[in-house]
Amino acid sequence: MDSLRREIRRHDELYYQQAKPEISDQDYDELLRRLTDLERAHPEFITPDSPTQRVGGKPLQSFASVRHAMAMISIDNTYSEGEVREFDQRIRKLLEGDDYSYVCEPKIDGVSLSLRYENGLLVQAATRGDGDTGDDVTQNARTIHDIPLRLHDPKPIIRDVDFPGTFPPVLEVRGETFLTRQQFLVINQRQEAMGEELYANPRNTAAGTLKLLDPRQVAERKLRFLPHGQGVVENYEFATYQQWLRYLKAVGFPVSEYVHPAQDIAAVLEYIHYLDTLRKNLPYDTDGVVVKLDSLAQRRRLGATARAPRWCIAFKYQPEQAETQLARVVFQVGKTGTITPVAEFEPPVFISGTQVYRASLHNFDEIALKDIRLHDRVIVQKAGEVIPYVVGSVPAKRPENAVPIVPPPICPSCALPTVRDGGFVRCGNLACPAQREERLLFFGARDQMDIENLGPAVVQQLMARGLVTTIPDLYRLKLEDAAGLERMGEKSAANLITAIADSKNRGLERLLAGLGILHVGVRTAEDIACQFPSVEALAGASFADFEKVEGVGEVVAQSLHHYLHQQGGLELLRELEGLGVKTTPARERHNNGPLAGQTVVVTGKLQHYARHEINTLIASLGGKAGETVSKNTTLVVVGEDAGGKLEKARKLGVEIIDEAEFLKRIGKRAL
Repeated sequence: MDSLRREIRRHDELYYQQAKPEISDQDYDELLRRLTDLERAHPEFITPDSPTQRVGGKPLQSFASVRHAMAMISIDNTYSEGEVREFDQRIRKLLEGDDYSYVCEPKIDGVSLSLRYENGLLVQAATRGDGDTGDDVTQNARTIHDIPLRLHDPKPIIRDVDFPGTFPPVLEVRGETFLTRQQFLVINQRQEAMGEELYANPRNTAAGTLKLLDPRQVAERKLRFLPHGQGVVENYEFATYQQWLRYLKAVGFPVSEYVHPAQDIAAVLEYIHYLDTLRKNLPYDTDGVVVKLDSLAQRRRLGATARAPRWCIAFKYQPEQAETQLARVVFQVGKTGTITPVAEFEPPVFISGTQVYRASLHNFDEIALKDIRLHDRVIVQKAGEVIPYVVGSVPAKRPENAVPIVPPPICPSCALPTVRDGGFVRCGNLACPAQREERLLFFGARDQMDIENLGPAVVQQLMARGLVTTIPDLYRLKLEDAAGLERMGEKSAANLITAIADSKNRGLERLLAGLGILHVGVRTAEDIACQFPSVEALAGASFADFEKVEGVGEVVAQSLHHYLHQQGGLELLRELEGLGVKTTPARERHNNGPLAGQTVVVTGKLQHYARHEINTLIASLGGKAGETVSKNTTLVVVGEDAGGKLEKARKLGVEIIDEAEFLKRIGKRAL
């Protein structure tokens, strides 16, 4: 068991830290399976640092408080190069002419974390909190693969005796937990697919993820970690920050490749200018550069003020922002009843290459926290230079007619009372017209039932005329009904009726994905349909049965079971079945297909297949269509305008082929 653990840790480091895997995903999974089997047979020999324990334990009820052994104080910020030079002048004066040098590194926009190791074993992870006391998030930190559960033995790679060849009795590593831009987009794509509210930005999402009570949900978010500081270290004093980072790399931590030594302030400013040209292409959000003395002895000599160290400063770049007026707030009702406040701006603002007319205000707790009022002057920018959001108001310019934004007491669509749920407001009326409209549009979308021509204008007319109020009504629609709609000619009406009829054969997986079940997206629907391939199989499944499905988990299982048995989902499925809608999987997963056991990721635009078509094809051939590139990915199929997935595949050594080669391998001709 010890040998297996050492071998798995070695492969983890090769994969996560060096992007140089030596074995296939299947071989890695076999090692992990052997270890898991042994630990199940001999639970008395399970160790807390075992690779099997990265996601373990039941959900927490709450987080315990942790008092930091060494305070986690904040860093002084500046937006001025002149103040950076003044900082250097203060350093020169305080060091009284001694030689000194700096180290510069990107200021990652994430969440600070303190990791405590005792004799090389991770025993505690804590958030910064107020600087003196934080929250114990050890279970959640254990899910982050960048954080070693046990420090590696540094002796095999030490060439110069410039840092300890063993573990200090206590060693605290300070660093930043964050989400990559790519992973943030993946998370929001899942939110959108499930009809849930999009997250505002990577930093807030990382902070919220770290405070989830269920470590399994944290693991799904794929947080990252990079060290940037030192807490308590017993029985050893490192000489420089660069030496400290070399040691951390030797014991198993990733270290930023953008850490840069600077001999003087001119080199510091040169790096600040260099990173400004580079940071848009970094995999994570960064809002500045942290400038630190390299010598740890000089740091101790300079000490700190009551609120910040004297030996470092953070230069922050001016974000691309724009100021405008919040002219209106409209309330949008989603298909699950969540009412989202959306800001509309006058005039629209130009940010990062596009005109921004509106932005989600997300929820009412965030509105209160940012003190945003109707008619305020507000600052708008983009998260990851993609998603617009309101940074906050400008109180100094607040007009006399500014008024608080209050949650709507009644639904703007059905006028029934709303229910407050934390920072959110929801309409609990399943017959709410706005919810029905959103559910119909979602049902007919391309990744669900793919009903062409069923757009917003058509749905609104069908509902206004009483022709369609529920999903089954679509399958009762007649040609003469559609032909009577505005701007709907006979040919267009016939096309709509044909598209609705064609959708009957999409299969159970697409049907489940289209019903708008909370937390059930396209991939999850496919997994569920594979395990429960009929309405009766779904009806007979318990909550525990759903929870056992790979990739489902407690939250999704609870939502699915509630929808089927308490929200009339089974009755709806049976009604659709009676109307001729196929309620068995469209395609079986063949264990002996050419893609059996393989995970295939498609990135970019393909010439012959839409995304949902290629994903269905992969599943029909025994494979699994992956959303992100990871160590479990077998193959990446690349189309035009491929994004970050292609670059990650290259780093991980995953096989990359184009669409023509993929079709050749599976023996298919292009459509």
